[in-house]
Amino acid sequence: MAIGTNISEGTAPRTLVVGLGVSGLATARYLAARGVPLTVCDSREQPPGLEQLRQELPDVAVSTGRFDPQAFALAERLIVSPGVAIHTPVIREAIARGAEVIGDVELFLREAKAPVVAITGSNGKSTVTTLLGEMAAAAGVHAGVGGNLGKPVLELLDDEAELYILELSSFQLETTHSLRAKAAVILNLSEDHMDRYDSYEDYVAAKRVVYRHAGCAIVNLDDALASAQAEGAGKRIGFTMNAPQGDDYGICRREGESWLCKGEHLLMPVSEILVAGRHNQANVLAALALGEAAGLPLEPMLNAVRSFHGLAHRTQFVAEIDGVRWYNDSKGTNLGACLAALEGLDTGDSGLTVLIAGGDCKGADFSELAPALAKYVRTLVLIGRDAPDIARATEGTVETVMADSLVDAVEQCRAHARPGDRVLLSPACASFDMFRNYLDRGEQFMDAVRRLES
Repeated sequence: MAIGTNISEGTAPRTLVVGLGVSGLATARYLAARGVPLTVCDSREQPPGLEQLRQELPDVAVSTGRFDPQAFALAERLIVSPGVAIHTPVIREAIARGAEVIGDVELFLREAKAPVVAITGSNGKSTVTTLLGEMAAAAGVHAGVGGNLGKPVLELLDDEAELYILELSSFQLETTHSLRAKAAVILNLSEDHMDRYDSYEDYVAAKRVVYRHAGCAIVNLDDALASAQAEGAGKRIGFTMNAPQGDDYGICRREGESWLCKGEHLLMPVSEILVAGRHNQANVLAALALGEAAGLPLEPMLNAVRSFHGLAHRTQFVAEIDGVRWYNDSKGTNLGACLAALEGLDTGDSGLTVLIAGGDCKGADFSELAPALAKYVRTLVLIGRDAPDIARATEGTVETVMADSLVDAVEQCRAHARPGDRVLLSPACASFDMFRNYLDRGEQFMDAVRRLES
């Protein structure tokens, strides 16, 4: 069938894959390999993965450029990619008439045989998922690691897998109904994707799914809203940045040094953690709690922590130039991530942060950034489409300058930073107004910084 044509009643399969991209392509491959007739549709004219789909699965019908109402009307099952909102009118109509609406994670769970560890939250998901994967590897456990990070879940299916470690977004959890995780966590909650949800409460409700039927709920004792979502869970393990009570994980002070601890048992000095920032200390504690719940032995987990260098574009050290340290936190695509990075880089010395922020703010209220600016930031350098809105929301807190490009922003930072300061790219916004994605934004930032060294 030609790309973009309508789907006739005589030829339309009952399974409709809604949205292409990485997830949709993996779903189409999965279904086709099992002989399931399917149609793929996408509202974009040239969605990512279209050419691959046409080459690999030439017999699969594809409709692009709009959502064909007839295709939805005929489908008995919709497999919706995370990038497509389930409140899209044609999807709502399909739900109303009784069509099954699920995502690729639900398909995965119906086939996966090994236990699942499920990780969600507004920030830190990728770091915790990756670290827990390295803990499993250090313990000799064959684990599939992916989901919202790395490989799509359907490509993780493996009869030899002993454990699955999944990063799950709120969008993925919306269409997931069979999750019964061995261990699950909501790392934290802050406003994100307010352009997708009618309210913050709806966003939180989507995250809450991760705890449903979980064997063990890992809870952030420092985030009251996130921990409240585990209400009613049977077994719970907590983590806190303070001295823990009972047998929870936390941070203790002994003879002037900070230690990771479980209850009163000291595990390792905080100084042995290579990744920067207090938020990463919290991520390590969460990973340890998840690993315990998943049955991983302690010593290999601690060894993995000692060798973990963190993830690219997550408060990643780039260079030190003229006494100023430069950090790339391009993955900081919401306010919570930006606030965590600012707090985490504060060392209590006289240095301040010159912050680059801006882009597509996704409807967030940037007045919440003002107190952190006043506490941690010397100069705010704004880029991107919503820079004027951010400037208005934070007016009167710190010196604010506008930059025409990321290269210009780097030059502005060099002019304003003083020896002992930090320059941090943590945009608190999506990147698509100026860049292909957050990876592209981070790479361009690091290139611009490295050119300062030459």
